[in-house]
Amino acid sequence: MSLNKVILLGRVGKDPDIRHFETNSVANFSLATNERYRDRTGTLQERTDWHNIVVGGRLAKVVEDYVKKGTQLMIEGKIRTRKYESQGQDRYITEIITERLVLLARPQGVDSRSQQGPQDSMDSFSSDEVVDSMDIGDDLPF
Repeated sequence: MSLNKVILLGRVGKDPDIRHFETNSVANFSLATNERYRDRTGTLQERTDWHNIVVGGRLAKVVEDYVKKGTQLMIEGKIRTRKYESQGQDRYITEIITERLVLLARPQGVDSRSQQGPQDSMDSFSSDEVVDSMDIGDDLPF
């Protein structure tokens, strides 16, 4: 038995790059996660890791409509490393293929669609259950 599952909680590093294809859409963005720890001398340190996030299908529409730089998200997915060629050399990139995302808070300066604040709701979307009618737009609680 094997398991490939990752759960990350962090903030989006820059506005997502959305690519539309004939039958699908893909969103790519970076997610920063922070870890605090004490070094050997007892001094509190902070480390930031950057993760390459890939969101496909109907979840990409959610990202396009609601995710911007600074948005706090919980991402659930699987780790995938792929190989590509650049300037005649093999390169590798590790990505998180998103299966579920939860919008935890909007970035500062983004207008909300209602009076309800981000702390009042957490909106969860998964690749197998993204609402059939993604046209709900204004019906979302943020």
